[in-house]
Amino acid sequence: MAAKNLSQLLTYHVVSLSSLMPASVCSTPAQGSKSLSGLLEVTHKYGPCSPLKQGNAKIPSLRQILIDDQTRVNSIHSKFSNQQSPVAGSKLKLPANSGISLGTGEFIVRIGFGTPKKDFTVVFDTGSDLTWIQCLPCTIQCFLQQDPYFNPSASSTYSNIQCGSAACSQVKSATGYSPSCTTDCIYQAAYNDGSTTEGYFSTDTLTLSSSAIFPNFKFGCGENNQAPLLLGSADGLLGLGRDPISIVSQTAQKYGKLFSYCLPSTTSSTGFLTFGSQAGASSSSLQYTPLLINSDRPDYYYITMTGISVEGQLLSIPESVFRTSGTIIDSGTVISRLAPTAYSALRLAFRLAMSKYPATASPYSLYDTCYDFSGYTSVQLPSIVLHLGGGTDLNVDESGILYHATSSVYCLAFSANDADTDLGILGNNQQKRFEVVYNVAGGKLGFGAGACS
Repeated sequence: MAAKNLSQLLTYHVVSLSSLMPASVCSTPAQGSKSLSGLLEVTHKYGPCSPLKQGNAKIPSLRQILIDDQTRVNSIHSKFSNQQSPVAGSKLKLPANSGISLGTGEFIVRIGFGTPKKDFTVVFDTGSDLTWIQCLPCTIQCFLQQDPYFNPSASSTYSNIQCGSAACSQVKSATGYSPSCTTDCIYQAAYNDGSTTEGYFSTDTLTLSSSAIFPNFKFGCGENNQAPLLLGSADGLLGLGRDPISIVSQTAQKYGKLFSYCLPSTTSSTGFLTFGSQAGASSSSLQYTPLLINSDRPDYYYITMTGISVEGQLLSIPESVFRTSGTIIDSGTVISRLAPTAYSALRLAFRLAMSKYPATASPYSLYDTCYDFSGYTSVQLPSIVLHLGGGTDLNVDESGILYHATSSVYCLAFSANDADTDLGILGNNQQKRFEVVYNVAGGKLGFGAGACS
């Protein structure tokens, strides 16, 4: 295995349990957010840092979040059910906040549309390509959102895309649905939790900052939308996938298909989303792993996992287990999914390392390794290191090892797939506090630790 000397890896974390719990007030903004212009702040959708008014948002329970997370994973797996072959091998910073992820619900940012500019809160997702917001006149239905609906007639730069145009033909690859046509291009998109959006595929000016303005940005202007669980009271979706209509591709001339984000450790802290450069981590601290492409599903971001270490000890998992499943990184999946063979080895090592703590008698939803820390203020957690292609070691932040389930119950924040052939997913819980740098054109993915709070 191409991992670093395991004796050099951290073997444990001493963690204050209060640090894993959200606070009632927003903490210090993301590191670096004051030094770069054009920062998009990332917040947790339901936390005190969120720009959304919580009275308008139906806050799901953890069980519901995990149910939705599994639905998302099932949807991703269904796209790969017959595809098990291995995969082939200027600056703007935006603050990122956690909101409800696509199908589960995690992270949101504020962006502007139209002339004059109107600001909207959108969920961002690396597993989606189409950017869309709700638009008047909402001919059939729109769900409630905090901001006023976008009014195309009030924007001097808005235009519907015409049927038969090259732009209209791009919709199917991004959504899976062929556009319907009379004169204007009508898009449709459906998501794994039953949410749907339909409306005009359009262009208008997209504003990310005062120095980052993109005329003729292609997006969905939805007039028939049903996505209350997917978005809550957010206004739409920002697609960070690889497709030609994603924001990554549409801003490539300025940013060269380079973006990064840092996801905050709790709902009461903030992160960022940035285009064109890394922002919170120093270049010297970044570790890169190859960013791969699967020609059958080129819209996802693939990486190679080679092994897992617990407490500095490499687990006995054949690399073929990881090659068989393949792995993607996904901002919208909450809990990382591992091949059952790999997860069983991780679970066994974790339980042995945690044997002095009281385990719960029954699992909690997707979690089968949980502990009751009643009476504890801090615990000693074994380190978990995910070994990736290129010799990169992702030493999971302490905030991504346990998930706070109930007042005193905390669970190992990983889960097993149904079969070793199911696609592995590096979820957002294990990405917390890392600046994750997507150098799409350069074919590499970077990780820089401690980039946000």
